[in-house]
Amino acid sequence: MIKRLAGCIRQYKTLSILAPFFVTLEVIMEVFIPFLMSKLIDNGIDGGNMVYIRNLGMLLILATIVSLFFGVLSGKCAAGASAGFAKNLRHDIYYNVQNFSFSNIDKFSTSSIVTRLTTDITNLQNSYQMVIRVAVRCPVMFLFALFMAFQINHKLSLIFLAAIPILALGLYLIMSNAHPIFERVFHTYDKLNNVVQENLQAIRVVKSFVREEEEIKKFHGVSQDIYADFTKAEKILAFNMPLMQFCAYSCMLLIAWIGARLIVGSELTTGELMSLISYTMQILMSLMMLSMVFVMIIISRASAERIAEILDEKSDLHNGEQPVYEVKNGDVSFENVSFSYAGNIEKLCLSNIDLTIQAGETVGILGGTGTSKSTLVQLIPRLYDVTKGSVKVGGVDVRDYDVETLRNEVAMVLQKNVLFSGTIKENLRWGKEDASDEELIKACKLAQAHDFIQSFPKGYDTYIDEGGSNVSGGQKQRLCIARALLKKPKILILDDSTSAVDTKTDSFIKKAFREEIPDTTKFIIAQRISSIEDADKIIVMEGGNIHGFGTHQELLESNSIYQEVYYSQMKGEEKDEK
Repeated sequence: MIKRLAGCIRQYKTLSILAPFFVTLEVIMEVFIPFLMSKLIDNGIDGGNMVYIRNLGMLLILATIVSLFFGVLSGKCAAGASAGFAKNLRHDIYYNVQNFSFSNIDKFSTSSIVTRLTTDITNLQNSYQMVIRVAVRCPVMFLFALFMAFQINHKLSLIFLAAIPILALGLYLIMSNAHPIFERVFHTYDKLNNVVQENLQAIRVVKSFVREEEEIKKFHGVSQDIYADFTKAEKILAFNMPLMQFCAYSCMLLIAWIGARLIVGSELTTGELMSLISYTMQILMSLMMLSMVFVMIIISRASAERIAEILDEKSDLHNGEQPVYEVKNGDVSFENVSFSYAGNIEKLCLSNIDLTIQAGETVGILGGTGTSKSTLVQLIPRLYDVTKGSVKVGGVDVRDYDVETLRNEVAMVLQKNVLFSGTIKENLRWGKEDASDEELIKACKLAQAHDFIQSFPKGYDTYIDEGGSNVSGGQKQRLCIARALLKKPKILILDDSTSAVDTKTDSFIKKAFREEIPDTTKFIIAQRISSIEDADKIIVMEGGNIHGFGTHQELLESNSIYQEVYYSQMKGEEKDEK
């Protein structure tokens, strides 16, 4: 894990090396100051030598300024290195997520990925800054101060060594008990983000059903869990400071008591005792700061594991050794295809699917909720890989294509229509980045979107709010269809993408498809038979299997599910007419 995360330092290695280097120089100057103070007291003040006091005083001022200078440089380098490290982490996580297949994304919730990109990386950034600065400063300070203390009086300096095992044991107990709690806290953060995200995305539903109180209770419950866990962890970490203070004051009292007796016995000077007390503070403060670093590492360890989990996740969709870079036509065939989201042959969503669709044909797909209609078409652009069998496009197994090449030839309007913040033009050009205004208008006319776009004051330059909240469901669907048509694909998949469109507009869209893109293979998932009855072939899905396959007339004569849906919808239309 550490090696994986260290790979994200990259161009900030120089700053990461300079920060501890300047810290070391800062510490050397700080340790040198008490030594000068002891000489000032013993040789200057006690001897009444004003020249010596003046010269040594100037040296002390110079040492303080140099120490301050190195401290500023180390802080600047540490801040730059940690901020850059965090930037690279965000970059690597985001880019890795872009390469995920749908099955990879299914492993992590949206809220969990957002938490890792924000809270977890911030924790790691703070921890890294402390590691390259404070975690270097503390042991260097401890070793240099201890060395100087032993030079003054090695017997008194043994007191410091006695305190170390006590501190080490205490820190170990604190770390081992606090880490599992922080791991749990960050998983709870995921839940909190999920609650907030759902509430904001569905705020209209929440308000229309007057469920604000229930949402507040849900938020309060998760927030209370985080509070309880953090309180428990902080109570454990709170033992750190009393332990450090106990060791620090015990060492100081022992040194003061024993040192005073040594001064009376002329075995120690006043200046040396003052230096020892200063070194005592430096040694114990370094240990105290080191314990704070350990606390930060405890908190960030859970974050580091979660970040590494995302970075180590590899897409399970890869190009073959010799990928095909051309899709000849829109022929589609399913050969004994079975599929499971879990990859378990015992838990199949699709079973033994055999289909052959010719290029340019329009295929309707009908079935109840949960019959795997969407799953079937998602195998065509290889959003998932089949568990068994093969899906072929243009006579070539989709796993043999270059993934980008295949998906560029398959335009898919998903069940959940998504528009991004930006103008209508910017959203449409997702289909073709360099599309001209004429191409945009033509695609929108085919999708029956041109008229309503023109009704906006700014036309195609109208700004779309986040999620397309300022356009209706039907308008959003037509914009998504236009965006897909701009790709000029060999295969077009509409996953229940005209459900919010009235029947008249729906019929215009189908007519435009027949006349303008006759060579494009079209898959249309729909709940209304009127949307697919003119299709060349219709697939009826039931329980992950093909229950019926044929034309509208053939299925009306032979398929019980199709007959039931057709006559129930016909009765509904008759009632509406009355």
